[in-house]
Amino acid sequence: MALPAVLQHLALPVVASPMFIVSYPELVLAQCKAGIVGSFPALNARPPELLDEWLTQIQASLAEHKAAHPDANIGPIAVNQIVHQSNARLERDVRVCVEHEVPIFITSLRAPVKEMIDAVHSYGGIVLHDVINIRHAQKALEAGVDGLILVAAGAGGHAGTTSPFALVGEVRRIFDGPIVLSGSIANGGSILAAQAMGADLAYMGTRFIATREAHAHESYKSAIVDASAADIIYTNLFTGVHGNYIRESIVNAGLDPEALPESDKTAMNFGDGSSKTKAWKDIWGAGQGVGLMHDVPSVGELVARLKQEYDEAKARIGVA
Repeated sequence: MALPAVLQHLALPVVASPMFIVSYPELVLAQCKAGIVGSFPALNARPPELLDEWLTQIQASLAEHKAAHPDANIGPIAVNQIVHQSNARLERDVRVCVEHEVPIFITSLRAPVKEMIDAVHSYGGIVLHDVINIRHAQKALEAGVDGLILVAAGAGGHAGTTSPFALVGEVRRIFDGPIVLSGSIANGGSILAAQAMGADLAYMGTRFIATREAHAHESYKSAIVDASAADIIYTNLFTGVHGNYIRESIVNAGLDPEALPESDKTAMNFGDGSSKTKAWKDIWGAGQGVGLMHDVPSVGELVARLKQEYDEAKARIGVA
């Protein structure tokens, strides 16, 4: 099955994942201008009125860039919507994004309702839903999403525990549409490997935290550069959903990474975000691919490097 037009003609088959308190307009613009999908969570725009301003700013800047560089390969923008009953902003945020005709919606936690999908489809947009297992994938497909983001073992932030080899294989048995794969993808070879096992695109988050445009504290970026896979802790303590976090930030918060209590999943709250924002500022999400990240380049430099590594990986295995 051919990819939707919005996912074709990228400089590299990469969707930059939307990262809470990290993905702000500067990062999104740099990602899109580099030719990949740039994204951010709607909840990053606080107060809610800021979402309209951000989208206006991003779309105007990309239009200016295209006018100045008519041959440039500019990636589309995507906005992440948390589909959870505690997210009181959801209806408003969706309406604003539809008004701006955001080309890609990324939905999380629960499958989107038909009304949301229909609204996105009304102007030719697509909905990608992130899942951590085959059961979630089946529910999302029944809801009518256009594609799936498979958040496999080793991914940063909220993540599953299933091997990407197993998860992609199981999903491909029931779905021939767009699949985006997440989980420790840190270089060009990993992007090609994702495609080799059956995904269409790679989903990269942690690597973009350690870039100059990322809205992250320098100590967060340094922690990523200094960490290895052994420094990533999997826990549901901080949000109620299991995810991967850097050991250093947990220790700095006065907690024992080896003795973290379990959190009550029913206590998840994506309302005004005040308490969770503080938790995410203090506790840094990151994937197991941190051991492959040793510098803090610009997004443009990073994507150029990834493209070179991707081409070199194809040459190694004799792929044109």
